[in-house]
Amino acid sequence: MDLSRVKAEVWRRIDEIADELWDIALNLHENPETAFQEHRAMAWLTEALEKGGFRVERGVGGFETAFKAVHPAEAEGPAVAFLAEYDALPELGHACGHNIIATIALGAALGLAPFKGTLPGVLMVIGTPAEEGGGGKIKLLDTGAFSDVDVAMMVHPSDRTLVERGSLAITEVKIEFQGKPAHASGSPEEGINALDAVIQTFNALNALRQHIRDGARIHGIITHGGTKPNIVPEYAAALFYVRAAEDDYKEELVEKLKKCAEGAALATGAKLTFTRVGHEYKAMRPNRRLARSFRRHIEELGYEIEEPHGGMGSTDMGDISQAVPAIHPYIKIAPAGTPGHSHEFAAAARSEEARRGMLAAAKALSAVALELWLLPDFYAEVRREFEEKVLRQEQA
Repeated sequence: MDLSRVKAEVWRRIDEIADELWDIALNLHENPETAFQEHRAMAWLTEALEKGGFRVERGVGGFETAFKAVHPAEAEGPAVAFLAEYDALPELGHACGHNIIATIALGAALGLAPFKGTLPGVLMVIGTPAEEGGGGKIKLLDTGAFSDVDVAMMVHPSDRTLVERGSLAITEVKIEFQGKPAHASGSPEEGINALDAVIQTFNALNALRQHIRDGARIHGIITHGGTKPNIVPEYAAALFYVRAAEDDYKEELVEKLKKCAEGAALATGAKLTFTRVGHEYKAMRPNRRLARSFRRHIEELGYEIEEPHGGMGSTDMGDISQAVPAIHPYIKIAPAGTPGHSHEFAAAARSEEARRGMLAAAKALSAVALELWLLPDFYAEVRREFEEKVLRQEQA
């Protein structure tokens, strides 16, 4: 089969459904839904996939807003999954551009669908809710939703086009202090100030930051600081994210943060409760052979690749990349310097540049899938690289 000819036909098909994809992207943007509440988003995406001939299973893994869509023309060869994210941020809406991630996956799948009957392999879309702090992909991984996946791919919007950028491992920590209430003016000496303990934790952390590795991050917010100024705060709490490029170093930083909190408890007399909570992702391990394939196709479509620099975020795609060969490249949809999780990025996620990026990324993903199916040596190389990385990690 002529790979170039099939790719051209798939790309033409993606152009033909461009308006349909963009309508869904705008609907998602105008109706943002947060983690595990993405009911309308799932409905729009799964209806489009069923219309495109896919068998759709909703409620995968016991999660109402997760889904798995498989094209019925299954054949011998790699099972390729495009991953769709569609959750929004509280208050900011689609300021991370997940409406575009979803329609990139949808566009790649619907572009390939009319030709799948003559192609090897398996084509699927996995709808993964709650990336923003809910760890939807990890929960689906744990329930076996990825057990029949050979390669997983998705594309994230950004202010730059990046191909081999990784991500930081992350652990979310809740720090609580229990003190003793008293009248803050009449008898402050009778109280134990839990808020002071939280503030002391932040002060110790600020001193620690100059002694941690470049690229690592520890940042937090105070979630409870008392009830009234005239009452010594009996209870205070904070949430922290601890991030690092290596899982082992991230664990070391969690322990350092704990020592900061223990010191604050000792200094103030408050009782500390230190809890690791749900948000815990592994670092991204991009498959370089997959990434190089994506790079060739996105450059063919006129995108200039920038080399990764600056800070990184975290994603539950990191856990997927530790389980199967995966990529998580970025496509430019916003002016350079536009920060993610901002009102400006939310506006960019419904711009003409976002539409162009959506279509280009869908085409590039579809082309990588075609190479996986039609170039047997390519998938063997992808798999070999993945297994070598697993072996090195086990030996480390």
